[in-house]
Amino acid sequence: MRQTVIEIEGVLLDEGLTVTFTELGQLCGADAEAIERLVAEGVLRPVGRRREEWCFSGREIGRARRALRLLRDLELNLAGAALAVELLDEIEALRARLRLLERDVDR
Repeated sequence: MRQTVIEIEGVLLDEGLTVTFTELGQLCGADAEAIERLVAEGVLRPVGRRREEWCFSGREIGRARRALRLLRDLELNLAGAALAVELLDEIEALRARLRLLERDVDR
């Protein structure tokens, strides 16, 4: 009998984590231009005025990775990826709220 092995790789990100512009690019496998485009489109909201000062939270790392994956895998344009990331974030927030409400009802 033949078995198929599927390897899954993941990175746990701490919400309190902060990374620089360069580190974000390394974590996402993206070049500087791609990160700058995500900031310009509003997908990412760095702290700091200039690119050299920009810092990104763990949440922003997740948003960047998700947006870059949408751009690459689904061939969305930047505006489409930005909208999709916003909608996915909203779905996650609503699911978390629903879990809390269901927990209150169960009590």
